[in-house]
Amino acid sequence: MALSLRCTGDGVVVLVRVIPRSSRTRVAEIREGRLLVRLTAPPVDGAANEALVRVLAKTLEVPRRAVRVVSGERARHKSVLVDGLTAEEFLARLGELV
Repeated sequence: MALSLRCTGDGVVVLVRVIPRSSRTRVAEIREGRLLVRLTAPPVDGAANEALVRVLAKTLEVPRRAVRVVSGERARHKSVLVDGLTAEEFLARLGELV
């Protein structure tokens, strides 16, 4: 299934599903149109959101300030805005997962 992306004036919004308390932090796969991200961080005090921002910034090779959770801060299903990237650039940087 294709990844669900939405272009905005600032960048691209991607739908993400987070699995906290995993054995490894990594961008795992695309499932049901969402980017599945496994995080070692627990879902308390924003730790999982911070870990999500860190792993996406590293994977996409953008500064951490360019990645932010725009909805779903307290849920497993989130929308994440990546500033400064087009959908094509996002998919190219994501690599073999798509």
